[in-house]
Amino acid sequence: MLFVKRDFVIFYKQTILGPFWFLLQPLFTTLVFTVIFGKIAHIPTDGLPQTLFYMCGIVIWGYFANCLNKTSDTFMTNANIFGKVYFPRLVIPISVVIQNLITFGIQFLFFLGFLAYFYISGADVKINLWFFFMPILLLQMAALGLGFGILVSSLTIKYRDLKFLIGFGVQLWMYATPIVYPMSQIPKKWHWFYALNPMSAIVETARYALLGGGEIRPLHLMLSMGMTVIVLLTGIVMFSRVEKTFVDTV
Repeated sequence: MLFVKRDFVIFYKQTILGPFWFLLQPLFTTLVFTVIFGKIAHIPTDGLPQTLFYMCGIVIWGYFANCLNKTSDTFMTNANIFGKVYFPRLVIPISVVIQNLITFGIQFLFFLGFLAYFYISGADVKINLWFFFMPILLLQMAALGLGFGILVSSLTIKYRDLKFLIGFGVQLWMYATPIVYPMSQIPKKWHWFYALNPMSAIVETARYALLGGGEIRPLHLMLSMGMTVIVLLTGIVMFSRVEKTFVDTV
């Protein structure tokens, strides 16, 4: 918890708005997506209100992306601490995932406020029993983000160029995930490609659980969970190997 508090304080220290950035980030991104993809590009949202459709995807994706981005430079940003004191190194990236969970919780409650407003206004949104599956999806996102993050962090020790590519790569990954468009707009011949993207099934399942839009694809979801386990275990193995010798290479 000490590292969680440290990361939280450092990130928002000397900012004017502080934690309000938690709310402004998804709000402004939703507005931009609504104008560009909804009003200008006229991309359908499966009959769901555009604001809810985009904000749901943004909040879900945001947690995963933050976990990946902020754990991907674990060794480089904590080299001084690792070189002075011994403790389980995996504590650092796990603390980042927990700190991001606080951010997600605030943003998710913010989203639920919008959802309640649209529901009261008569919008065609349907929260269903899949809502209770959300904690599992959240755990999967945390594991997937952590796994990819510590894997990249381990590789960055040897291949420094990765730290410049990760931000761009995550952004491209977002557009390869049904965040600004529904799966119904993807030709069936390309569904196999989206099945190989573990975040696609997570976003689609969350959107169905919270808004009643789209559909659940059990096979895609199971494949996504399987890939998450593989990525996490691979990341832990790589991380454990690198932590023993990284002080000599940083």
